[in-house]
Amino acid sequence: MGFREETNIPAGPLNPKGERFETVMLHAGQERPDPVTGARATPVYLTTSFVFDDCDAAADVFALRKPGNIYSRLTNPTTDALERRIAALEGATAAIAVASGAAAIAYTVENLCRAGDHIVSSNTIYGGTFNYFEHTLKSHAVDCTFIDPTRPGTVGNFEDAIRENTKMVFIETIGNPNANLIDIDALAEMCHSHGVPLVVDNTFATPYLFRPLDHGADLVIESATKFIGGHGIVLGGVIAENGRFDWEGSGRFPWMVEADPSYHGISFAKDAPDCPFCTRVRAIILRDMGACISPVNSFALMQSLETLSLRVERHVYNMQRVVEFLEGHPKVERVNHPMLPDNPDHALYERYFPSGAGSIFTIETVGGREGAKRFADSVRLFSLLANVADMKSLVIHPASTTHSQMTEEELLASGIKPSTIRLSIGCENVEDIIADLDQALNKI
Repeated sequence: MGFREETNIPAGPLNPKGERFETVMLHAGQERPDPVTGARATPVYLTTSFVFDDCDAAADVFALRKPGNIYSRLTNPTTDALERRIAALEGATAAIAVASGAAAIAYTVENLCRAGDHIVSSNTIYGGTFNYFEHTLKSHAVDCTFIDPTRPGTVGNFEDAIRENTKMVFIETIGNPNANLIDIDALAEMCHSHGVPLVVDNTFATPYLFRPLDHGADLVIESATKFIGGHGIVLGGVIAENGRFDWEGSGRFPWMVEADPSYHGISFAKDAPDCPFCTRVRAIILRDMGACISPVNSFALMQSLETLSLRVERHVYNMQRVVEFLEGHPKVERVNHPMLPDNPDHALYERYFPSGAGSIFTIETVGGREGAKRFADSVRLFSLLANVADMKSLVIHPASTTHSQMTEEELLASGIKPSTIRLSIGCENVEDIIADLDQALNKI
C-alpha cells in the first residue's frame, strides 16, 4: 500500500508535457509576470478597485470585450495567480476562487439550475452539502434525488434518477465521512449520454492524488480550506472546468448559450468557449452575490500549495500505518477505509489511487454512541473540531456535529452510526498518533 515518490500529472491543456506535479505548479506560478512590478512573485493586492487608463478602456472591461481588473469582488491579481495554479493542477481550462467550499458548491448549483429543476447526488457526502441539497434548495424550487452509491448497480441507480429537468449529477471523489468511492469513469460516460454535467467535489483527494477532469468529470469543486490550505487558518473554495462540456448540444442550459441581456447579447458558450462556466460564474453570480475570496486568503493558499505534495505524501503514509493499527484494535468494531482488502470499494481504490489516498475516514467503536464520545473526549494529540485535512490530526463525532441536521434514517442511509468517529490523520510523528489513539480507545 505504498505511494510513489514522484507523482506525474497526465498531459492536458495546461500540462502538455505531462510533467511532474511540482513542475506544473511552478510553471503555473510563473506563467505571467506581476502586472505592476514585472516580478515573478505575486504580491498581495489589498485594494478594492483598479484604475483605468481612460473611459474607453473601462467600458471594454465592463462589457467583457477585454480582460482586466475592475473590482476585487470580481477579480484580483493575487487571486488570479491562485486560480491559474489550481487550473494547472486540476488539468482545467479555467478556475474561479470564491470565499469557501460551500460558496463554490452554491455557485455551481446557481449556475446550473433554475426554479423547477432537479439534481442527483450521492447521499454519502458532507452533512452541510446534504442539508443544502435536501432542505435549502427546496426554497429555490430545486429538487434533489439522493442515491446510495454503496448499493449494487451504482451507475444504473444514478441513471434511473435522471429526469428531463435534471441539471447535474454530484458526487465526492472520496465520500465524507466514510471514504467510499464511486466509478467516476463509468458515471461520467452515463451522464454525458444524457447531456448532464458531472460535478465532483475533489476536496478529500486533491489534484495531487486524483484529477476528476481526466476521468470525464465536467466540473471540479475544491474546498481549499482543507488540504490546499492545510493549516486551518484561511477559508477558500475553487471551481474548475474542463471546457469540453457541450452546453449547446445538451439542450438543458439555454442561459449558457443564448444571448445574455445583462451583457448586451454575449453568449458564454460561444464567446468564451474554453471557459464558459467559470466566466458566467464570475460575470453574473459573483458579481451579484459577492462571496469573493480575500486576496490575503488567496496568498496564504498559494503558499500552502507549494507544500501540498509533501504534506499529502505524509498524510497518506501516516494514514496507512494508522489504518493497519486500528484494524486490529479490540475497541474498534470496524474501520471504513477502501485500502483494506475486505472493503467493497477496494478494487476502485487500487484502480484510481495507486499513490494511496483517504487520510480522512471513519471507525466504529465498541460501546455505541457513549463509547464513541468517550473516545473523542479522551484524545490528547488529536484536536476535537469541525474541520479536516489540517497538518494536525483531528477527530469528531459526525452524528452529533457535522451531520447532526440529518435524521436518524438519513444518517443510517449515509452509513453513519451512533458509534461512528471521523478521523483526519495529520502529519505528526505516526508513533505519537498511534499512541494517542490507543490510550483514548482504551478509555472506552
